[in-house]
Amino acid sequence: MQAGTGDLGDGPLPAFAQQLPGVPVSIEIANESGVAVDEAALAGLARHVLDEMRVHPLAELSLLLVDEPAMTELHVRWMGEEGPTDVLAFPMDELRPPQPGGAQAEPGGSEPPGIPGLLGDVVICPQVAATQARRARHRVADEIELLAAHGILHLLGYDHGDAKEHAVMFGLQDRLLASWRAEHGPDGADGSDRAADDLQA
Repeated sequence: MQAGTGDLGDGPLPAFAQQLPGVPVSIEIANESGVAVDEAALAGLARHVLDEMRVHPLAELSLLLVDEPAMTELHVRWMGEEGPTDVLAFPMDELRPPQPGGAQAEPGGSEPPGIPGLLGDVVICPQVAATQARRARHRVADEIELLAAHGILHLLGYDHGDAKEHAVMFGLQDRLLASWRAEHGPDGADGSDRAADDLQA
């Protein structure tokens, strides 16, 4: 689900910045959910999605993991809907996906092409992800990866308001996740993932 443009609150999010050698993109992760999550793996997935979408390598992205009360508050405030949801996306800079044959996603509006910026925030609720993972019969980590990819695509301007948009966005999401898992293996679970999976019990 996507929220309107805007920031989440007052001041910067407390965050863990993930920058690997040779990859200048800044991916900040703040885990305020009370659930252990493999933050390095989540940052790696986010970086993979941005690279595959040819987003400017200096662009910045924030991923925030929150508990159900915090997600409920955001859901009511930004979407006007009761209860927690799985993922919300808060775009900061308008970006267009790359055109066929293009080199990278480009900022919209009056900014010149190729200027990096803050993409925005993706907010995920691991507790809701655990419920959905149980229904889908896969790992909580798999669901959180799916939600992260989904949220990032919203930041890049994708939506699923009608059948055509839905097919494009979900087809792209599936391909991005498949290519990520092909590179990193289907079973990257470690202790932190098992801790998240304990939510399903």
